Amino acid sequence: MFDFWETDLTEEERNRLLDNAAEQVRKRRLEVPAVAFLELHKPMAGVAGAAGVVMAPFLVPLLGFSAVNDYSRLFSKRENIEDLMKRLEAPREGSPES
Repeated sequence: MFDFWETDLTEEERNRLLDNAAEQVRKRRLEVPAVAFLELHKPMAGVAGAAGVVMAPFLVPLLGFSAVNDYSRLFSKRENIEDLMKRLEAPREGSPES
């Protein structure tokens, strides 16, 4: 049987997940709503991580066990949410702002 949150994320895994999440949000051009959502829900970071575990029976068939486990561990810590917001607020590469 799979064990949720068996180990902590390594720094490499954490950066890979944050980069992937930021890329997916930017691809859809939803940076502003995503930052607003994350800012509003930052105080509930632990609950967000636990919600991934609770919703796992519905999410695992769609996203896979590994993705649900990794992102639930990622979003269970407030500093990861803040890092994702910083990545989303940074100018896009190749844009006139950068």
